[in-house]
Amino acid sequence: MNRYPIWKYLTVLVAVVIGLLYTLPNLYGESPAVQISSAKSTLKLDAGMLDRAQDILKKSGVPSTGAAFEQNGPVGTVRVRFANTDQQILARDTIEKALNPNPAEPTYTVALNLLPASPSWLSAIGAHPMYLGLDLRGGVHFLLQVDMQGALAARYDSLVTDLRAALRDQRIENTGIERSAMSVVLSFSSAANRDRAISSLRTRNPDLQMVERTEGARQQVIATLSQTAMTAVQANALKQNITTLHNRINELGVAEPVIQQQGADRIVVQLPGVQDVAKAKDILGRTATLEIRMVDDSETARSALIAGTVPFGLERYQDRDGRPLLLRRQVILTGENLQDAQAGRDNLSQQAAVHLTLDSKGARIFRDITRDNVGKRMAILLFEKGRGEIVTAPVIRGEIPGGQVQISGSMSAEEAADTALLLRAGSLAAPMEIIEERTIGPSLGAENISKGFNSTLYGFIAIAIFMLIYYQLFGMFSSIGLALNVLMLLAVLSMLQATLTLPGIAAIALTLGMAIDSNVLINERIREELRNGEAPQQAITLGFERAWSTILDSNLTTLIVGVALLVFGSGPVRGFAVVHCLGILTSMFTSVVGVRALANLWYGRQKKLQSISIGTVWKPKD
Repeated sequence: MNRYPIWKYLTVLVAVVIGLLYTLPNLYGESPAVQISSAKSTLKLDAGMLDRAQDILKKSGVPSTGAAFEQNGPVGTVRVRFANTDQQILARDTIEKALNPNPAEPTYTVALNLLPASPSWLSAIGAHPMYLGLDLRGGVHFLLQVDMQGALAARYDSLVTDLRAALRDQRIENTGIERSAMSVVLSFSSAANRDRAISSLRTRNPDLQMVERTEGARQQVIATLSQTAMTAVQANALKQNITTLHNRINELGVAEPVIQQQGADRIVVQLPGVQDVAKAKDILGRTATLEIRMVDDSETARSALIAGTVPFGLERYQDRDGRPLLLRRQVILTGENLQDAQAGRDNLSQQAAVHLTLDSKGARIFRDITRDNVGKRMAILLFEKGRGEIVTAPVIRGEIPGGQVQISGSMSAEEAADTALLLRAGSLAAPMEIIEERTIGPSLGAENISKGFNSTLYGFIAIAIFMLIYYQLFGMFSSIGLALNVLMLLAVLSMLQATLTLPGIAAIALTLGMAIDSNVLINERIREELRNGEAPQQAITLGFERAWSTILDSNLTTLIVGVALLVFGSGPVRGFAVVHCLGILTSMFTSVVGVRALANLWYGRQKKLQSISIGTVWKPKD
């Protein structure tokens, strides 16, 4: 009667084994490490850096416990492990000095880091430890203020160029277009030209609010962005900055950074496990901008390059291979005009290419530039820390309308993917400054982990003691099921690579208290069947079957609340909700399937079972 088929026993056994394997990595802790990554968006790190780093450490006599090169998409990093923090700091200083001889212009980012210390055989099967939040692992918390006035100023600067081009296309004469604070002033020699301009611009720029003004003999129009347009500019600036920060933080190797908007103009950045706060501030504080300019390949320019001089109106930059080029100072387009960049293939030659999508303004300007400069080269530059580097300098083959641009040439598919990523997320839409900084040391994080672990452990022991006293052998089954529940919950969190925080530990402790409710319902139901005169084997069967509907109802209502917290909550609330919801699901499996498997193994083969150990069964008096 109380016998499971083999496959059910195997299911429980597999759950136990998987729980053990995927929980184990959390017990090994972390080891200090040094991470090497590229400090320039145009410089790619390859596997050769691994050998170079090991040679540097070997010559300096700094021992390491392991090193590896990791390729995360187009981003490559080298991570070297050490036995203690003293060796870690010494190695960081040694590698930094060797790779960046000029500290003012670093080529590589060398940062302190913490890596999981679990053995390689566990990593080989995909068993990794859970990510720990800032409150458990230590790290740094930044609050960044986005300069929204700077974003609006940049928009008005681009608007000046846009309006000038629009009036030129319509052949409307003007005596000047310039930005004045947060507005654009358009001047005309006659009222007729002014009225024509207003009529044309209102059709092409519905986001502009225009006011007429007469200043002496000049007829002027004061153009300002509508409130809706300003809100959109600020929202887009905030969104692009958050995207760019995600890409920059990859240089630090932070496993689960928290980057989220706070209010209308602030961004919260939490970097668990970051030890080098100065390096984190340096990377977050970078300003990068994207520009497109024309290359001067004239004889005069080539002669100037050979002579080492730069003619007036030109600037000297180097491409990714270190070759110098002279570019015109006039900026044709900026990263603000780029909507998307994707790697692909040329339709005719099938060579690797990068496909760009420009906004309406950028498409119009690009069409005019390519029409007037066929056969010439244009350069795409990326500026970081005030220094520009040429990403690519393709030749213009013909007029390119529609805002769909293709960059092709002698590049591999991998280089095309790198260039596309660089163009998509290379620049900040608005300047930012750090207005708040908090550091949580690893020792405080370790203390939080210790307190959270002890509270969960003591809670489990108290529950187990109560169950053993009150339900005897079935209390033992319930306690084993409870332990299996915690094991499976930790395993699922590890497999999902979830981030565990203090609220998450609180959810684990709460899960223990809620999970035992299911076992109490089952045990009391079995007792009730015994009081009604059922045989022990029948009482076990009916107890599990009739308790199931109550267990399902109670857990389902709790799960609904957990899902609501997950959907509508944020930050620590969501962390609590994730663990809470997973704990409900694992508790239902362990209490109904796991504990039933233990009861069946112990009592299922006893054909003439007279009694079961489930504590005192109080029978009503007649």
